[in-house]
Amino acid sequence: METTKKTLKISFSTQKGGVGKSTMTTLLASVLHYRLGFNVLVMDCDFPQYSLTNMRERDKKTIMQSDYHKKAAMKQYQSINKKAYPIIRCKAENALQSASQYVSELAVVPDVIFFDLPGTANTKGVLTTLKAMDFIFSPITADRLVVESTLGFTKAFLGLPQTDDGNKEQVIRLFWNQVDGREKTGLYDAYQSVIKELGLSVMETRIMDSKRFRKETDDTGSYIFRSSLLPAEPQLLKVVRMDLFVEEFLKTVHL
Repeated sequence: METTKKTLKISFSTQKGGVGKSTMTTLLASVLHYRLGFNVLVMDCDFPQYSLTNMRERDKKTIMQSDYHKKAAMKQYQSINKKAYPIIRCKAENALQSASQYVSELAVVPDVIFFDLPGTANTKGVLTTLKAMDFIFSPITADRLVVESTLGFTKAFLGLPQTDDGNKEQVIRLFWNQVDGREKTGLYDAYQSVIKELGLSVMETRIMDSKRFRKETDDTGSYIFRSSLLPAEPQLLKVVRMDLFVEEFLKTVHL
């Protein structure tokens, strides 16, 4: 008997801006879809800036303007024979409905749908959509305000009553992002013990800080890091430990 494949709903979510949720969504979506053979759909619910939709437009222009990226795109298409993953614009309040409707019209059911949501919980629909996720990954940096804000929100979120659409099996993982190699490890140990006391879990892999996170492919002619049309180059992923994060991510979500 055939079982219907379950599509995972995943969100990189945080209440603080600038800690990397949209970048992480793009990096993971591109590696999964273009390099690891999974089918991905991205719901860009980050109204009104819609940063991922705008990034896709910039990526298209970059590929047309750069021989390096044009060749990489051609090579990729020939080897995987697969279109770019769709990025669908919507508002948080109808994100689940829009995703469901879009998937119902697809020939191939996605393995993963990433939801890129606004960074403020009081935006209509954010909490309801988050409650429906299978996995939530929250980036934190070694900054007291970021840690306090994330922990406060996560505890409050976990204490919310279950909704009809809510996912009782939901898994939440915090992870350290933009880690400065010069910072004292004691700082992280102190934060880790507070997080543990609250009964929250942190991913083992810490993602190192790099200027590459703030650069899109159009800034230089000959490398690919943050792009929605091409996966980041393996050696660049290694530098920031994203390769290890991807491995741990796949184990965590059982892909």
